[in-house]
Amino acid sequence: MNKDNTYIVEEPQRLDLFLTQKLEQTRNQIALLIKQDSIEVDNKKVKKPGLKLKVGQQVKVDLPTQKETPALEVNFEVEVLFEDDDLMVINKPSGVTVHGAPSVKEATLVDWLKRRGVRLSTISGEERHGIVHRLDKGTSGTMVIAKNNEAHEALSAQLQDKTMGRYYLAIIDPPLKDEVTIIDKAIGRSASNRLKMACVESAKSAKTEFRKVLFGKNEDVELIACKLYTGRTHQIRVHLESMSRHILGDHIYGTSKKDSKTERILLHAYVLYFTHPTTKKLVSFVAPVADEIKEEATKYFDMEKFNEVVTENNITNIFNTDTI
Repeated sequence: MNKDNTYIVEEPQRLDLFLTQKLEQTRNQIALLIKQDSIEVDNKKVKKPGLKLKVGQQVKVDLPTQKETPALEVNFEVEVLFEDDDLMVINKPSGVTVHGAPSVKEATLVDWLKRRGVRLSTISGEERHGIVHRLDKGTSGTMVIAKNNEAHEALSAQLQDKTMGRYYLAIIDPPLKDEVTIIDKAIGRSASNRLKMACVESAKSAKTEFRKVLFGKNEDVELIACKLYTGRTHQIRVHLESMSRHILGDHIYGTSKKDSKTERILLHAYVLYFTHPTTKKLVSFVAPVADEIKEEATKYFDMEKFNEVVTENNITNIFNTDTI
């Protein structure tokens, strides 16, 4: 593909459809080019993918030059759960930020991917190569990375239509009241603390389902499983806070770091499932519970019981029973 392309419209058509044919790119990729001011119609920048083109109009595409930012030195390891030509499934360690931002100075998961020489999709831009969905810095567990734009498109679509799913494990206090709790409250930026999110009526919709798994020895803490129906920032933590529950080690929504006995948040993305974009088979992956979570769990649980209930079949089956 040339860097600079000019096309003449031969029949009335939507701009995004016109360019998907000319550039052999997806409509989402065309929308991204428009957002980057890379498309002109009759020498005027366009902002709407759905612009109706007329016969004889000139469409110019100026593809942005991708400047590959050198990867930072990486001092952490990442467990690879699965890998093929289309995607990679990993067990992200706690303490690792997924991708760069102005406030992020340390190496990220994207740096690790670059250092490993992994070919990645470019649909989300250079700084978010291959990233289909995120996990908070402190959260460990399953993530899927797209290696090409076709896989990225397919996985993103599943994320949107909820055919991709995630089950999380969390240790909270105090325990939940009911066996099943569903919170359906919109989440937006907190008006009182810009570091936090909060339940805000006018914000983006958010829905989480919580299920009891195991009481602690003294029944003052509890292991729960969580299912996300949406993917808002800090969603599980915010919805728990709305019920006056907190995840142990959560230094933003729970106990302050100086008063906490737990170094990291005890939240783990345990199971991830989706349809493979090429084979079309439903696949699922389990990220073994991090050692530091198990170490903390020994303080609160009978570990024989803990290990009995923390299995893929058990956690998945919990959510296959009738909901409220």
